[in-house]
Amino acid sequence: MRLSHFLLPLAALLLTSHASAQRAAQSQIERGKYLAQAGDCIACHTVPGAKIFSGNRPMPTPFGTLYAPNITPDRETGIGKWTADDFHKMMHTGRGPDGKLLYPAMPFASYTKVTRADNDAIFAYLRSVPPVRLATREHDLRFPYNNRSLLIGWRTLYFNEGEYQPDRSKSVEWNRGAYLVQGLGHCAMCHTPINALGGSSQEEAFRGGLIPMQNWYAPSLTSNKEAGLGNWHIQDIMDLLQTGVSNRGTVYGPMAEVTYNSLQYMTDEDIRAMAVYLKALPEDQPVAVDNTPLRADVGQLFSDGRRIYDAKCATCHGAQGKGKLPHYPPLAINQSITMTSAVNPIRMVLNGGYPPGTKKNPKPYGMPPFAHELSDQEIASVVTYIRNAWGNRAGPVGAREVNTLRSATLE
Repeated sequence: MRLSHFLLPLAALLLTSHASAQRAAQSQIERGKYLAQAGDCIACHTVPGAKIFSGNRPMPTPFGTLYAPNITPDRETGIGKWTADDFHKMMHTGRGPDGKLLYPAMPFASYTKVTRADNDAIFAYLRSVPPVRLATREHDLRFPYNNRSLLIGWRTLYFNEGEYQPDRSKSVEWNRGAYLVQGLGHCAMCHTPINALGGSSQEEAFRGGLIPMQNWYAPSLTSNKEAGLGNWHIQDIMDLLQTGVSNRGTVYGPMAEVTYNSLQYMTDEDIRAMAVYLKALPEDQPVAVDNTPLRADVGQLFSDGRRIYDAKCATCHGAQGKGKLPHYPPLAINQSITMTSAVNPIRMVLNGGYPPGTKKNPKPYGMPPFAHELSDQEIASVVTYIRNAWGNRAGPVGAREVNTLRSATLE
């Protein structure tokens, strides 16, 4: 028998093995892309209009401006020299390959929960994107926050390293949702109050907080007085997360970016798991409703606001604030309107906005801005009106609050 009779089957076996390895590698990359979308990596690491993951997007904080690094596989300015171990160490411990402590604007306090297998997949995906030669700008932080050694104290107070551990008393679906929300989704980073040190406590998780440099309020997910989802249908939560609109609300501002960049690409199964977990978050003690009569000066705001509402808002939202679902959300008995913080309704009247254009809602209806038409006092009046009409009950809004937000959005 000729030698070639042995070599041909061996060559075929090698080709089959090579093709199988290529398919496995491509599958790993596709899975990593999905997970990177779940983590919304593009939001920080890509300047709008620039090449993906090339970094340098500024992140204003109360302590100065941080610049997200280039995470393309460029060997000089990106992560081209990193190993999978380096990447996992960074995600899990919040330290770079050189041991340098990362600033917590990078949500390593959440990403520490991500499994090694998922980190390896994300790294494989990042290694597959086109390399970009672009040095990352130095952070511009005020003293003493530019001293990284101080991060040791922050980590001691607020960082608990460790992979997500399933709760055996809960369902597989609940645990999948908890893993995504607590880990890659890093939802608590916005929806938890942040103190003067830029930290948050586990006890306050998901209880809502102001996003200082973006001038939006991320509502509590544990209080049914705010955005608590305990009395929502699962499908409504799924629609809000994945589509951007639902029968119970619409996403705007930073949350619209999350839906656009991340959540719309997730599978129905994963979105449902997140909804199941979020709906099951323990509810806070109910907030007492203030039923005291409006003061005379607030009564005047209410009266003026009604006139403005009828002229500017009723066409879409209805004379009785019932809206036209799903495109024009109701304002009557609307938790996002009656939260203690009036930041979001003021922002919407001032600046308007659109829900994200998503695969399931590609042509969303939007709201026009009224900053150019209405004075600070007029906006205070109309927001006070919608917060106290049709069964709503919330504190009045002053012209100073409006002016602060108007000035901030112009900076």
